[in-house]
Amino acid sequence: MTIACKVTGEFAQHITCQLDAGQSVFADATKFRWKTTNVSIETRLSVPGGGADAANRQAQQSGGGFLKAALATATEVGKRALAGQSLAFQWFTPAGGSGLVAFAGEVPGQVRLIELDGASGWRAESRAFICAEASVKYDIDFAGFNLGRRSRQGLIFEHFTGNGTIVLGGGGTLIELNPATYGGKLQVHGGAVVAFADSVSFNVERVGALNAQTAMSAVFGGQGLNLVTLTGDGPVILQSTLHREFESDEHNEEGSTNPMREGILGRI
Repeated sequence: MTIACKVTGEFAQHITCQLDAGQSVFADATKFRWKTTNVSIETRLSVPGGGADAANRQAQQSGGGFLKAALATATEVGKRALAGQSLAFQWFTPAGGSGLVAFAGEVPGQVRLIELDGASGWRAESRAFICAEASVKYDIDFAGFNLGRRSRQGLIFEHFTGNGTIVLGGGGTLIELNPATYGGKLQVHGGAVVAFADSVSFNVERVGALNAQTAMSAVFGGQGLNLVTLTGDGPVILQSTLHREFESDEHNEEGSTNPMREGILGRI
């Protein structure tokens, strides 16, 4: 059964989930806000559908294999550390009837609910994940060093498959687009990507040929020579507020290219 959720607020949204008997959600450790007293919190290093989860269950049932379970858990924790995700997840489960638990994103913005039907999954940048139903499988997807370096988006996405509800968040206003509506491809600022369906491919391409104009774009345009491309037929979620590192970079570039913005002291 899909978890019932209610989104409140407009710009700084948060989401309240009603958990009935037999339902649980797991969440990033920084996203929890409040709960009713009959909802328990448990901190786990493993995630549903992962190798550590299976190894831990096998160890508990057979009374052996604890070393294998420990190594699988350490591997998953290391992957999440590389992704910038919390090392442990918080699990929320009700007792004695239905309970409520609420979450919010790490920056003021909006949230989106995504329902997985088992046919296809979603990829999200690491800060977008808020919480998910226990039936959702969580994994880390490596984009590759060269691709991540050129996009400034990072090397790693979080990958969600299976059945159930996922809650994702982003900064400012979130919009949903489909590349197929716009000729099959969208060119996107790297800091605006929140998530996209598995039917959409992520890549990076140079903005035009290497000439004087692209050099101007690299020096003064904030995004550099490369743009993220999202290709295919499926939903894409973008945010209006860029990730913090992109905002800092663009602020620094604006200040260095236009000293008038910094006032008298900035021109000395």
